[in-house]
Order: sequence, then structure tokens, then C-alpha cells
Amino acid sequence: MDQNELDSTCGVSDDELTKRFIEAVRIENEIKKAKGTPISCYDSATNSAYLLYADGTKKYVRAN
Repeated sequence: MDQNELDSTCGVSDDELTKRFIEAVRIENEIKKAKGTPISCYDSATNSAYLLYADGTKKYVRAN
């Protein structure tokens, strides 16, 4: 696997950074659910952004 200069300096591979990023997003979404705040999501089938609320409801966001 290729490493760039920053990876070799910090000792963290691209794969490890990706895993950490995904886990950080998962944790942040769990915190938002616990607080009852909506999570920003994207529906690739309809090419639309929406807010997902803790109760499971979706509110699609319209671009201005």
C-alpha cells in the first residue's frame, strides 16, 4: 500500500483514517439521536437531501 508523507510521519494509514472517520460519524449520529436533533442525510435514489429525526420521520430539504 502506498503512503504519503503525512501518513508516514504520523504513522496512520489511509485505511485507518477512513475507519476512524466512519466511526466518528457513527458516534456523532448516535449523539444527535440521543439529543433528539435531526441527522443530515442524502437519498441517492432521488438525489435529495433530507433530515432524519429520532422518531424515524424524514423531512426533505429543498434548494432555494
